[in-house]
Amino acid sequence: MENKPEYLQHRLDKLKALKEQSINPYPYRFDKTHGSTEILDNYNRLSEDESIVSFAGRVVSLRGHGKTLFAHLVDNDGKLQIYARKDDMGESFKLFKKLDIGDFLGVEGTVFTTKTGEITIKAKTVTILSKSLRPLPEKWHGLQDKELRYRHRYLDLIANPEVKELFVKRAIITREIRNFLDSRDFLEVETPVLQPIYGGAAARPFVTHHNALDFDLYLRIADELYLRRLLMGGYEKVYEMAKDFRNEGMDKTHNPEFTMLEFYWAYADYNDLMDMLEEMYRYLAQTVVGSLELNFGEHTIDLSKPFARIPYFQGINEACGQDVCDMTESELKKLAEKFDIDTSKMKGRGDYFDAFFEHFVEPKLIQPTFLKDFPIEISPLAKVHRDDPRLAERFELFIAGFEFGNAFSELNDPLDQRARMEQQATLIDRGHEEAHPVDEDFIFALEHGMPPTAGYGIGVDRIVMLMTNSQTIRDIIFFPTMKPEDQDG
Repeated sequence: MENKPEYLQHRLDKLKALKEQSINPYPYRFDKTHGSTEILDNYNRLSEDESIVSFAGRVVSLRGHGKTLFAHLVDNDGKLQIYARKDDMGESFKLFKKLDIGDFLGVEGTVFTTKTGEITIKAKTVTILSKSLRPLPEKWHGLQDKELRYRHRYLDLIANPEVKELFVKRAIITREIRNFLDSRDFLEVETPVLQPIYGGAAARPFVTHHNALDFDLYLRIADELYLRRLLMGGYEKVYEMAKDFRNEGMDKTHNPEFTMLEFYWAYADYNDLMDMLEEMYRYLAQTVVGSLELNFGEHTIDLSKPFARIPYFQGINEACGQDVCDMTESELKKLAEKFDIDTSKMKGRGDYFDAFFEHFVEPKLIQPTFLKDFPIEISPLAKVHRDDPRLAERFELFIAGFEFGNAFSELNDPLDQRARMEQQATLIDRGHEEAHPVDEDFIFALEHGMPPTAGYGIGVDRIVMLMTNSQTIRDIIFFPTMKPEDQDG
């Protein structure tokens, strides 16, 4: 017979006793008429009228004094004290002996103020709403093991009100992103999560199998190619905010499952997008934070000034002391080795450009900066630059040394698009796991015509990190991807 922990057995005994007394420890509903904030804000009226309030929440403290008892309940808004006397409640007062910290309790009564000045409900009746069989972590605030907090987020939310508020702010941010786009006549749409060909970004996909049709599908790595199909169909402004999936490593800014925002704007180019994004980030900061100055780690980010716009190769060429744009792959390899940059996984010129950028330039982009005019090799979905065929009309926004989105003047020439995808396919043949495959259906759609278009994609989680001064993506995702516990070693 299994030996249960003492605390569990103790609570199971109470559960059994409740059932023996014909008390349902898990009732179906409770008529809650007031929340804690509503009671506190309307105390004068409620106390003068001696109104009966019905309140419910989780028990987080219990202290009895013979025939009286005090407890605190926590609901969605906050914490409220209740007071119970045996003389007022009779035999039902005995229910408190079956309660534990963590139980959910409903209470009906009147509102008054204790001698210490605390607004309190004087209980007339109480109803157990859910019996908790495991105790709450009493010393949760002292724990330093964040892995445990991420793995048991529900306990983190119970014990740390600031974490709960953080996710409320996340919801406000996503709502305000939608408000910003909706006010500019963008239409929110939905596109497939399961795709026969992955595309729209440089990333390794997750693969699954459709049993009925007997073929492989991919969890989308981006929304782009399907959103662009909608512009081909006649919509002029569309956006989607939804889950994307990338089978890649995890760090403080990456989680395999994340929330992506992409929007596409017909008859606009990447210059129009830069102007609009400055407006969007200022709008979010002012609406959510109340200031155009944001604290992020050790940096103070000033969103009030015009965002810098810097050519991609400018910082690289300055650091390397020469123009690298026309170098061959072998020349780039020698230059990388000179700067002790690992070249073992390089599969083309674009990989070297990326490595130089990450090594020399990215960490220095603290204040909002549009890095623009990327090399054509690493921009298979962007239009060729109108002034330099070696470049693409593409930019990435950087803040505090991190990327905050990728944008193009979208490629709408089907012949050029095919050539770019076929060039990318040669990298796949060389073992490049993040190269873009040829998507014949997308090219077929593009051959029917797509207007000039500007498009932008950003991981919403990063916006939330910026607006809440959170230093890791796992702090602002309710349930981040974790290793199974038996692999933690």
